[in-house]
Amino acid sequence: MKPGLPFLPSYFDLNANTYRMLSDFIHAYSGLRFDETSKIMLQRRLSPRIRELNLNSFENYYYHLSYHPNRDSELDVLFDLVTTNETYFFREERQLQAFSEELLPEILIEKKEMKTLRIWSAGCSTGEEPYTIAILCSQIPELADWNVDIFGSDISQRAIQIARRAIYGESSFRNMPAHSRDRFFDRVEKKYKLKETFRKMVTFGKVNLMDPEKTGIFAELDVIFCRNVIIYFDLEAKKQVIETFYRKLRKKGYLLLGHSESLLTLSTKFKLVHLKHDMVYQK
Repeated sequence: MKPGLPFLPSYFDLNANTYRMLSDFIHAYSGLRFDETSKIMLQRRLSPRIRELNLNSFENYYYHLSYHPNRDSELDVLFDLVTTNETYFFREERQLQAFSEELLPEILIEKKEMKTLRIWSAGCSTGEEPYTIAILCSQIPELADWNVDIFGSDISQRAIQIARRAIYGESSFRNMPAHSRDRFFDRVEKKYKLKETFRKMVTFGKVNLMDPEKTGIFAELDVIFCRNVIIYFDLEAKKQVIETFYRKLRKKGYLLLGHSESLLTLSTKFKLVHLKHDMVYQK
């Protein structure tokens, strides 16, 4: 260490009381529940930000989040730091087959007069899921003259910015053959940019699933994808989010969850439908 420079710890101390205050704050705002096993993760991810703000402790950071005039912008930074955005194109392929080969043909019949399709990808991370949906919809000739609206939302502003750029590295294509990637993407140096035809099919926005004002923009949806998102919520937050989805879906609309998720103990309003390729929930 150079003479005259103060010693800076790698991570600031996060005691049990402050951790409880911070995790309760995050939960109240977003529904995300961090248990004791997440303490080190939060300490590691947030310490550099606390140092950057010259706050010097987790206690000061908690009060900054609670009372500072710029708290809203700092909340964006917070959720960029603490959320995990792990996704890729054509994830959970059997469910996507059920969507394109079984649900879409049914919707084509039910809404042949209206010719509108409204889909919400909730907790879409960096956009691979809603863009996958757009690619699948583009392969259905009958949808060519339909008004297809696909909405992608996430609580992380950084994730939404990446989604809007639609430029991805190799890890996003782990379940997509190279010939398909080359068909739908243009090579940009060492990455791939989704063709504009598919980009313009998706609208992105920052949405907190626990905020009624933010979710109020959605209505009469045909399908909601919310895969591998509510596993990070506690029971009450899960129930609140599922109730929101129920209100936003049209009659007979569909909810698609991740394979490790179910509505058991959460809601009795949805009907579990057994399809050829997968199981889905229907309003």
